[in-house]
Amino acid sequence: MVEYKSINQSKNSLEEREQYFFNNLLKQDDKLPKVLIQTCNRMEVYYGKGTIEESTIRHLFRVCAGLESALIGERAVQGQIRNAYEDACKKYHLPGSLHKLFQAALFVGKRVRNETCISQGAVSHSLAAIELMKQENIDFAHAFISIIGVNKLTEDMLRFLKNKGAILIFLGNRSLEKAKTLAAKVDTEIGTFSLSEKQHFFDISDVIISATSAPHYIIHEKEVTGQRKQLYIDLAFPRDIEPAIGEKKNVTLYNLSDVEKRISQNFQLRNECIKKAERIIEEEIKNLRISLHKMEEIQRNHVIGVQ
Repeated sequence: MVEYKSINQSKNSLEEREQYFFNNLLKQDDKLPKVLIQTCNRMEVYYGKGTIEESTIRHLFRVCAGLESALIGERAVQGQIRNAYEDACKKYHLPGSLHKLFQAALFVGKRVRNETCISQGAVSHSLAAIELMKQENIDFAHAFISIIGVNKLTEDMLRFLKNKGAILIFLGNRSLEKAKTLAAKVDTEIGTFSLSEKQHFFDISDVIISATSAPHYIIHEKEVTGQRKQLYIDLAFPRDIEPAIGEKKNVTLYNLSDVEKRISQNFQLRNECIKKAERIIEEEIKNLRISLHKMEEIQRNHVIGVQ
């Protein structure tokens, strides 16, 4: 019988997952044909041959579809499962039932993402900010973009902007050295500036994003002329950008509440897609059972023929 063992973020702490990895998965018989899935949030091993319990099928289908992820609908797990399966194919002679299970799971993951909106819509502050920039028709390839603050959020912003083809990106911070260190970590072409130079960058930027931990405004009304079209995005709490800036002509300002409203809408959209994804999974469970039954019939007839 095909079985699986799983330890994941929904039931186990990081420490428990690490302990399980070192005490169990690393000590398994390496000659045993199996598919080992390792991600930042879960470790699972599938092994055995012959009958596959419906609960095993449903679990792997849900994992591949992104329904069991910490971030519902995320795309990375599909590729991680494909890589795990391909690695197992190279390393072992997998039983036919395991082949069928993983091929079906990968098909389900693809079908769910193609036929539902479960992977659509940003559900992080940095990605939601990117969506707002798209909404405002920002031309990433030509826009002059200034970001203020050195932290994980601004690091994500830098990476997402580079992936979108942004070229003119500048990172500002009170400590110029910290800005240089983060910029070099992401891309050596990212420019840097200290906050003492911020006025110059406010004057020439098309987009200004601020996400510091300062207890006061970093960008004040008097520093923004409103003479050119500009987009300001304030991802800080408390706010970095004085609200009155948003009232200036040619200026659009989004604050943390606006960004989180966007995230909330996207979460709601994804939740509405879960039921459709689950219907697809149930359809494909039936299809896999039919396929497995046919495979078993062929194997039985082969054995009878040999006898």
